[in-house]
Amino acid sequence: MTDQLNDSYDVVVVGGGPAGLNGALMLARARRTVAVIDAGAPRNAPADRVHGLFAREGVPPAELLTRGRAEVRDYGGHIVSGEVTGIRRDGDDFVVALADARTVRARRLLVTTGLVDELPAIPGLRDRWGHDVIHCPYCHGWEVRDRPIGVLGLGPMAIHLSLLFRQWSDDIVYFAHTNTPPTEEESEQLAARGIRVVSGEIASVEVTADHLSGVRLTDGTVIPREILAAPTHMRARAAFLIDLGLTPTLHPSGAGEYIPADATGRTEVPGVWAAGNVTDLSAQVGNSAAAGAMAGAHINADLVTEETRQAVEAHRARALL
Repeated sequence: MTDQLNDSYDVVVVGGGPAGLNGALMLARARRTVAVIDAGAPRNAPADRVHGLFAREGVPPAELLTRGRAEVRDYGGHIVSGEVTGIRRDGDDFVVALADARTVRARRLLVTTGLVDELPAIPGLRDRWGHDVIHCPYCHGWEVRDRPIGVLGLGPMAIHLSLLFRQWSDDIVYFAHTNTPPTEEESEQLAARGIRVVSGEIASVEVTADHLSGVRLTDGTVIPREILAAPTHMRARAAFLIDLGLTPTLHPSGAGEYIPADATGRTEVPGVWAAGNVTDLSAQVGNSAAAGAMAGAHINADLVTEETRQAVEAHRARALL
């Protein structure tokens, strides 16, 4: 179900995940007109359950979004299906363009479009994503505890990820793959924790009876594994912001690109806030929702400041008559 898109709103939220819906909820409760425009491609769509979320542990992602949309609507907010393709300034407002040629004006923007997980072109890897190919120990560690886990050597966080997963299983293999070999200090850490290092490039992942069963190297060797942790290159969904001068930048961790924002979600472009994975690569559902709420509150405060200034100017003008 999608709501009618009005011509203008106090705030347009681009992205309808936990950050966007919680931001919209705060704004709607603050009696702001708000529309959430959602393209319907959540990052956690392959996942069966949401974990680590207080009072909602194990809820299916789709159910969580359905409840969130209903709550926003209960306070008068609009939930609109659509893909935002561009945003430009027009005086004091923003003009948001959708792929179907609709446009809508907004006084403020909250960007919560999340990110895309980019995986290497290893045959079979993408097909298992969200099932037995995972990336986050705090999201999935309990569910894969005590099972044979492999960690794919990709990016700057792979060895750290191996040490983290050791908390949930004592059978961890670090596949160096194409990553830089572990340093002497890293090798000592891995050995001390009983983590085996396998050199050689990965050719494919093996699947038996719809379950991951091993990792095949280019020399033909197969290392039995039931779970593979694959660090991804995380890329912010933010191409539509280019006309505002906001482009993703490399995250200090080296793990991907993001839109920088301060602790309230305020970006370097006046009137634009960001929350969730689009600005915080490591944020889980709870963190994203909290960041959306924080951004929503600060957007409302910013609008109050503007409206107060305008009211004072009008009051002074009347006093001069």
